[in-house]
Amino acid sequence: MKKISAFLLLITILYAQKPILSIEVNGTTKDMVLKKNKLIIGTDNGTLKEYDYQEKKFTKTIHLPKIKDFMGDLIYPRVFSVDKIEKHYLLLSESGEGGYSNLWMVKENKKEQIVFAKDKKAIIKARFINDQQILLAFLSNEVALFNIKSKQEIYRVQLSESKFSDFALNEDRTKAVFSCESGILNVIETKTGKTIHELKGVNLDNVYKVAFQNNIITGAGQDRKGSIYNLKNSKNDYIQGSFLIYATAISPSTNSVAFAMDEQNNISIYNRQTKSKIAELKGQKSTLNTIIFKDENILFSASEDNTILMWDLTKN
Repeated sequence: MKKISAFLLLITILYAQKPILSIEVNGTTKDMVLKKNKLIIGTDNGTLKEYDYQEKKFTKTIHLPKIKDFMGDLIYPRVFSVDKIEKHYLLLSESGEGGYSNLWMVKENKKEQIVFAKDKKAIIKARFINDQQILLAFLSNEVALFNIKSKQEIYRVQLSESKFSDFALNEDRTKAVFSCESGILNVIETKTGKTIHELKGVNLDNVYKVAFQNNIITGAGQDRKGSIYNLKNSKNDYIQGSFLIYATAISPSTNSVAFAMDEQNNISIYNRQTKSKIAELKGQKSTLNTIIFKDENILFSASEDNTILMWDLTKN
């Protein structure tokens, strides 16, 4: 009986882990990326905040001007997509006009708006490809490559008739995977917009989030399936969840995958090949929207509230 109790205690220690750091952000986190030792955070109160998790302090804040809501009141815009390359920052925000977006760049503390509401672009997500080009994703599930200097689209491609959900870039930003309401994932060349892989057969409904690392792609499915695609051997698999899966991530080695797959907003970590559960991260209090692996042991997560959490899989 003592041996059984000890075994159950070991399982509890292995699986249930708590955050090692809680970061309070002044506003709800809408998007987050990791650049070296800094988190770049977009919030719903018109700000981009940069947080150094080693120094445990905010190192930069960028404020966007207020916009008018449908009642004509001045409010802070939601910043729903952020990025950084070298010393350049990117902020995609709502405009308050017709569902169209504003796109901003900040370079050497100089803020420049490069897309306006008058351009009538319903952009949902934006990421740097390099310091001259930005990949844009539209609500209509179109993808465009945008030239910063000319402020013109190099191409625009319609991926499908389904509503856009998310996209993720690979390590060198030469490829991107796009998800939509249909459950089909499109892998494109970012240089041309050409679809090079169409991934289907696992998710049959909306894929909220995707991750892309070393030819491995994961999808967070509304149908409670955490999909796993291997572009090298064209194989696919999935891990069954107990609730809608809102977020996913892949470790740099691709040995581990993460999914937010229960009603308690816990993060489940699995061995990608065996699908065995490695850990369960408890502490997020609202619906997760972002999970990021720094390395094999360190993760960050953000949800629809003011708190970002840092995790260490080696610590209980």
